[in-house]
Amino acid sequence: MNQMQRIISARRLSHSLIPQSCFLHRRWFSTSETDASSPPLSSAHQKIQTLEDKASSKSRSTASTTSSLNEQELAKFSAIADTWWHSEGPFKPLHLMNPTRLAFIRSTLCRHFSKDPSSARPFEGLRLIDVGCGGGLLSEPLARMGATVTGIDAVDKNVKIARLHADMDPMTSKIEYQCTTAEKLVDEGRTFDAVLALEVIEHVANPAEFCNSLSALTIPNGATILSTINRSMRAYASAIVAAEYILQWLPKGTHEWSSFLTPEELTMILQRASIDVSQLPPPSNAYVAQSQELYLKLTERVKEMAGFVYNPITGRWLLSDDISVNFIAYGTKKE
Repeated sequence: MNQMQRIISARRLSHSLIPQSCFLHRRWFSTSETDASSPPLSSAHQKIQTLEDKASSKSRSTASTTSSLNEQELAKFSAIADTWWHSEGPFKPLHLMNPTRLAFIRSTLCRHFSKDPSSARPFEGLRLIDVGCGGGLLSEPLARMGATVTGIDAVDKNVKIARLHADMDPMTSKIEYQCTTAEKLVDEGRTFDAVLALEVIEHVANPAEFCNSLSALTIPNGATILSTINRSMRAYASAIVAAEYILQWLPKGTHEWSSFLTPEELTMILQRASIDVSQLPPPSNAYVAQSQELYLKLTERVKEMAGFVYNPITGRWLLSDDISVNFIAYGTKKE
């Protein structure tokens, strides 16, 4: 099957990898407009309780500092660690998605911290941590944007690859990489202005415990950003069947549909962890004055939650109001 046939098959299977709703404005918390495959709020409570119960039973004999680790998931990523920087390898989707993820992060953090979004180094003076950094695909551009970056991963091979690659560029060589967990850094008393965990929470054993650790790492009024995959039938069709079996972008078994969280579930977990997933604060006068034109362009894109959609024709990911498959969320640590 050639590439075009694969794309056509994937589009038929998922009804379209470019949902029509990407051209519509849709609030994620509106019950009447939510994907029909997303569970009601009461079901979200039940799902969270089920996840917590499973994680609790698995980790009763394990120290609390490793309670969110999933050994099977760690083994998956350890097996393909050498391919992090192969743009046509197993991590190709992340390479393609990275510019779109960074667009959301740049816009949101500049708004949150009243930074100049037009600056080449808008994150100057900010301490950021990339939790589950892998080979450093996110850590490196954050460092180039001026941030003091710490990247952590529980897979030793990932950290070694990240260090080797970062050392090739003076702008990224100062990134602090550690093979450790968020829980261990909490025990050490580390805190950061912004905490990022992208495409990580679906691979941990205990999402609630994991988010508690992310919250503890975030300073009061700091920012927390997570991205993951919605537990919807469209996500099953496109993120698992299409991506792993038809297009073969990812190794088979990379994702478990039952480990995905809906936006409602993720929001509930974050709220319990004292992370408020609500409207962004109004822009300061300084933010607007720094780049009035760019601010006007970014205003509609800077939201508390956004979706990612893939355009198979251009080969690019786009920010969207459609959060039925891939989505990214921003929250503020409560004081």
